[in-house]
Amino acid sequence: MAFNEPPSTEGIDAAAQAVRERARPLANESTLDSLVEAVRDSRCVMFGEATHGTSEFYRLRAKLTARLLCEENFSFVVVEGDWTDCYDVNRYVKGESDANHARDVLSEFDRWPTWMWANWEVVEFAEWLREHNRDSAENAGFYGLDVYSLFESMAAVVDYLEDVDPEAVERAKDAYKCFEPYGEDAREYGRSTRLVPDDCEDEVVEILAELRDRRPPHDAEDGEAHFSAEQNALVAANAEEYYRTMVQSSADSWNVRDRHMAETLDRLLDHHGSDSKAIVWAHNTHVGDARATTMAERDRLNIGQLARERYGADDVSLVGFGTHHGEVIAGKRWGAPMERMSIPAGHAGSYEDVFHRAGAEDKLLVFSGDGGELAERRGHRAVGVVYDPSHESGNYVPTALSERYDAFVHVDETEALHPLHIEPEGTEEPETYPWGI
Repeated sequence: MAFNEPPSTEGIDAAAQAVRERARPLANESTLDSLVEAVRDSRCVMFGEATHGTSEFYRLRAKLTARLLCEENFSFVVVEGDWTDCYDVNRYVKGESDANHARDVLSEFDRWPTWMWANWEVVEFAEWLREHNRDSAENAGFYGLDVYSLFESMAAVVDYLEDVDPEAVERAKDAYKCFEPYGEDAREYGRSTRLVPDDCEDEVVEILAELRDRRPPHDAEDGEAHFSAEQNALVAANAEEYYRTMVQSSADSWNVRDRHMAETLDRLLDHHGSDSKAIVWAHNTHVGDARATTMAERDRLNIGQLARERYGADDVSLVGFGTHHGEVIAGKRWGAPMERMSIPAGHAGSYEDVFHRAGAEDKLLVFSGDGGELAERRGHRAVGVVYDPSHESGNYVPTALSERYDAFVHVDETEALHPLHIEPEGTEEPETYPWGI
């Protein structure tokens, strides 16, 4: 995925001129109207982000998601987060939780990087979604796409079975004992499979199969509870494969993860019925079609590509988000304390540079037909949870922008996300520029 050579500035003026001619300023409220209009008929709309720590990306996705839920009858939002944690948020926004405030639920997110979902921007959206559900005939859900919660998902399966099937819970406990030697360290489990031939694949698949065999009808009173238990069993099975594969091949483990995301999306759409419509929040590297980047050359796919292949390109809208410069929340290494870091100006010749040269205002560009100069491959910045601003060259993915996305949102200067676990100054919650609808 890295873009390690200096990007070419050839054709940069023509690309910037194309943006000037086609993009619309975000300062104009009708600009968002045009994006809602462009994606409204899709079965699945995916909103990306160039970083996991930028406030504007979260706020804009929240505003657009609220409009799709209110105006276009979308069914749920599913995010790049753990199923177990996000399901607690789902219960809260549906009025099924004893929590008094979304802040209380999101404060319990303790898996690094905590700031991705335990932040004031998501608190604000979750509070809005809870209020929306109170006034709506249909409860819009909030779910997690990711595959990391191996041990948490196994524990959730056991908890569910303890309430509904005492015999099955003993079988689940026996199966999951295979993981006990690893002290709830999924990475340690993965490393161990490199040294010894034994693994726990059969055990987790067995429990998943048993839950699928006892699946209740969609309209059963405990249908969502069973769906969640089955999803946790699926997470456990796919997480086992992910951690086992991670020590052998980064490309293979990436594909295991994104295939799991695609399978989760498909299950949620099926669970909500044939007329259901989904909104996805995830990083650009998952949302933007991998075939329009050098990811494909490294045998990596992603959920945006898989959705286009599965549902048809006309039924999927992929919306990328980017910035030229600003601040971000990230860590200097995996597991390191979160920090507020500066994002330097986009490299000359990159798409970040193209949009900045077209004018410093924030903009939206909806692609249609021939992408022209915006179909040329240029570096496109991708900042992960681990980031070092002094080594920017490895953060650019060669991208044909108009082929990777159906629309692109550019925020020229951005501010850092507001994590819950960093205490705000004073006693008031930080200003997150309420997005409203």
